[in-house]
Amino acid sequence: MALQNIGAANSDDAFYRYKMPKMVTKVEGRGNGIRTNIVNMVDIAKALARPASYTTKYFGCELGAQSKFDEKTGTSIVNGNHTTAKLAGLLENFIKKFVQCYGCGNPETEILITKSQMITLKCAACGYISDVDMRDKLTTFILKNPPEKKGSKDKKAMRRAEKERLKEGEAADEEQKKLKKEVGKKKGSSKDATIKAASTKKKANSSDEDLSAAGSQADENEVVTADEDDKNNVQWQTDTSVEAAKQRIQEQLSAATVGMIMLSTDEEKKPKPGKKSAECEQKAETKSVANGTNNSHEKLVAEIKEHLNSGSSPSKLKSFLGSLSGTSQEVMDALFEALFDGIKKGFAKEVVKTKNFLAAITQEDGNQLVLLRSIETFCKESRPEAMKEVAFVLKALYDCDVVDEEFIVEWYQQGVSGENKGSAIWKNSKPFIEWLQNAESESDE
Repeated sequence: MALQNIGAANSDDAFYRYKMPKMVTKVEGRGNGIRTNIVNMVDIAKALARPASYTTKYFGCELGAQSKFDEKTGTSIVNGNHTTAKLAGLLENFIKKFVQCYGCGNPETEILITKSQMITLKCAACGYISDVDMRDKLTTFILKNPPEKKGSKDKKAMRRAEKERLKEGEAADEEQKKLKKEVGKKKGSSKDATIKAASTKKKANSSDEDLSAAGSQADENEVVTADEDDKNNVQWQTDTSVEAAKQRIQEQLSAATVGMIMLSTDEEKKPKPGKKSAECEQKAETKSVANGTNNSHEKLVAEIKEHLNSGSSPSKLKSFLGSLSGTSQEVMDALFEALFDGIKKGFAKEVVKTKNFLAAITQEDGNQLVLLRSIETFCKESRPEAMKEVAFVLKALYDCDVVDEEFIVEWYQQGVSGENKGSAIWKNSKPFIEWLQNAESESDE
């Protein structure tokens, strides 16, 4: 089956990894009953990760003709006589509108329908959420026939399959490199044989000359070392007394640093540390550790602010945060400090503005809980205004598909039963948790 790159802009890229089969059409019937059958529409839809009914309906909407896709037989029919080139051009328009990411152009997107009946595309590569133009005729069909929701297990399977594809591609590239090297070795083997023969002759001639030269040099070296030993029969000694050591230090160091150095030869006279000195040392160590953590946090915040001010995209921010030193929780806390520092009111609105950045960061497993814990620490740091808007922040992240319901409930249950169960953040977020649980029970009924 002939394959081609997904997207007209990537048609000339020989190493592009997203491919789909070329369209094959067949005209059937005569007269008024003539129709065009897209033979491999199911394979094309699988490559685009879209239902085949979407592409078939799109052709009918754009051509003004009746279209039908049979789920049982997998046949895609469009009434009328239409050429393959015309349908392929319409398929490219469908890919631009409903498949490719508006931010990075990657076709690895997922169709999401918000609670306000708006269609968005969530990119698995950069995390960008694209808003689809709702004036298109196909959007009403998509709202009536939404795509099946994929669970976390399906996402993990997709990631594993993607990793396997990458490994297979790397293995194929290595095999090609090995074949090229073997061909180059065969071509150069004949030249190397002649060069080696000439070099062996030169080495044989030069080895005889080197032996004779080495013997003469060894005799000369023995004579020189004997003379030096006779001349240098002098025994050197150093004065190890305390006064001599002080004199040497004063000669080597400047007058400003001499008073800072103390020499003592009696180790027994050193005072042993008591209980008070040990307690002082422990307090000093705890203070130094606290100062070190504060300094590292402030350093992370400064680095993230500088990166954001330079005009960063969600994908660039994700790679930049991965290069920083520190745990994922420390980096996430510093990110919240850099994004929302100085905000008193309108915390929830600012979170919605940065939804694309937060969605890109929370793609990996476990990062959603890290994000929720950062909200908790951000609100606790003497920010009563932000503490009041916790429920609105959680709802905004839930509506934007940044944080899933199961992680929000898990975070709340851990906090209520943990050490900080008396914090006001759990009281303020309780109404939203109850709303979540009630909505889930109603949907089950």
